Amino acid sequence: MTSSIALPVAAPAASARLSHRTGFWVTAATFLALMAFNTVPTPLYALYQARDGFPTFLITVMFAAYSIGVMVSLYLAGHLSDRLGRRPLILAATVLEIAAALVFVLRADAASVIAARLVAGLGIGLLTASATAHLADLRRVSHPASPGFAATVAGVANMGGLALGPLIGGLFAEFTPAPLVLPYVVFLVGFLALGLAYVFVPETVEVDRSFRYRPQRVRIPADGRRAYWAAGTAAFAAFAVTGLFGSVAPTFLAGRLGVTDHLVAGAVSFSVFGAAAVSQVVFAGRSTRTQLRLGLVAIIAGLLSLGAADLVTSGILFVVGGIVAGAGVGLLFRGALATAGSLADPRTRGEITSGVFLLAFAGMTVPPLAVGVALLALPLVPVFLGFVLLVLALSIWGGLVILRETAPLA
Repeated sequence: MTSSIALPVAAPAASARLSHRTGFWVTAATFLALMAFNTVPTPLYALYQARDGFPTFLITVMFAAYSIGVMVSLYLAGHLSDRLGRRPLILAATVLEIAAALVFVLRADAASVIAARLVAGLGIGLLTASATAHLADLRRVSHPASPGFAATVAGVANMGGLALGPLIGGLFAEFTPAPLVLPYVVFLVGFLALGLAYVFVPETVEVDRSFRYRPQRVRIPADGRRAYWAAGTAAFAAFAVTGLFGSVAPTFLAGRLGVTDHLVAGAVSFSVFGAAAVSQVVFAGRSTRTQLRLGLVAIIAGLLSLGAADLVTSGILFVVGGIVAGAGVGLLFRGALATAGSLADPRTRGEITSGVFLLAFAGMTVPPLAVGVALLALPLVPVFLGFVLLVLALSIWGGLVILRETAPLA
């Protein structure tokens, strides 16, 4: 339902609102840009490390700061768009990303990078579930006959943004004189423009004025809880792969394969995240169960290839395994979201989605951070292999339980 609500910015007149169709694409562009911003540092961590001389573990802390920010925000506020409206949450997320960009521009020491990553994570925690739900709402109004398109666009904006960030960071690292400043200036300008445009996107939620705040709580039917936790486990495993390629993959390339080119590191991460986005588009017309099966097969094959690359020191196996696993990540995560969404009614869509994202970002945080801690005492080869085996086990369990516990989904 569309209504006028109290917003943290001056709301334009109703006649100045964008159409739901145009608002859909403005929301998608905002989602894409904010996600891209948060993987720009991936190929730049080595520059910070070379300049300041800190250990690899601190890179995983920088990455984990972002994911921790996401989880805190999801737990405290990710579900609020169901009650307070989509627009206030997404506008607040944009403001937080602007603040993070300013910290990157004005201060670039290790502590400031960690602080900026934490602030950026808080913004993404507000954004992910709210933007996913807003895209679904806007599409339902403008094109009620094709609701699945919104899920595809949300998946592409999420994973596609994560894919573009490392490539952009790598390009700035190789071809600009100030790679630790200029990319953040560019994103800062972009955020200001997108935030201004987003002010005019229609609201799709009527404010619940009787709402009393409480942290995230996911309400699902008792007979759907096993399926929900399986979906959360699959999301955890899928995002663990993205966490690896967003944090310590450049360390693996340099330490195990001898590849130190920043653009190559960014391109590898781009390929993995890009495969996750493309797979969702290519197989968008297939049923959710088919996507889950394909995603499970792809992530198993990709992880096995990554493990083999670790054992035989093969750059080709590493890149191919990452791309295949990335394609599996996209399909497995989309299937996990669809499974969780099928257990919710429209009034709890935001909190259900937030719960899955909370588990997903836990996967993006905990395993890569554990890798960083383990690297303080153990060689790279067994640490990387242990990561592969853990994610492989979680992916298989989560995917198989979803397929067993849920009825065929369209």
